[in-house]
Amino acid sequence: MSLAATDHGGSTLDSMGGLCVNAPGVRNHLTLGAAMIRKLSCSVALALVACSSARADDVRRVVTGVDDNNHAVVLYDSLVPLQSSAFGISAINLWITDSYPPSLSKEDTANRPIGVSPPDNGTKFRIVEFAPLDAATEATMPPEMIMKGVNHPPARGLPVKHPMMHRTRSLDYAVILAGEIDMMLDDTTVHLKQGDTVVQQATNHGWVNHGTQPCRILFVLMDSKEP
Repeated sequence: MSLAATDHGGSTLDSMGGLCVNAPGVRNHLTLGAAMIRKLSCSVALALVACSSARADDVRRVVTGVDDNNHAVVLYDSLVPLQSSAFGISAINLWITDSYPPSLSKEDTANRPIGVSPPDNGTKFRIVEFAPLDAATEATMPPEMIMKGVNHPPARGLPVKHPMMHRTRSLDYAVILAGEIDMMLDDTTVHLKQGDTVVQQATNHGWVNHGTQPCRILFVLMDSKEP
């Protein structure tokens, strides 16, 4: 059964009430117009993707505090870029404390040199992004690459077996924000995906991205007792 009705001008009305023009000249004009709309839509989509990619490495950080009138206020609100380092690893420290209970600061505590471990009696809040790692690049990594940057590693633990493997005297909370990654332990590997969480208790571990997309992880490292 036909769902279209023909009017006296040779056009048809479809079942949704739309006008389907059958005249060749008008039909060609409409076809060109549709092509232009599709081209414009693609251009807008590409522009949005480009803008998104340009901002992909930036993280918005908002820090609050109490002013002299006891009002809650925003101390810092800005985009902070991840800093690139070797082998496709990018990271940014968002806040650092070095006492317990932690002191509250109006100064930006993130802009200070610090190694892999959090400060003694302190914490480190950071984001790390791991680019995909191919086998050829992985083979060029120096032994104990990450472990060499650890201050006061726990006495308990086996020698690390991979350049990315390390252990810190800390209790670490991790949230996989995007992508997928393998967490290597001494005798096993755990594959993690977006939304997964990890509680790391001063153990040997290494983060290796054998996938095709970057993996971004949020970390909170807190100095701890010896395991």
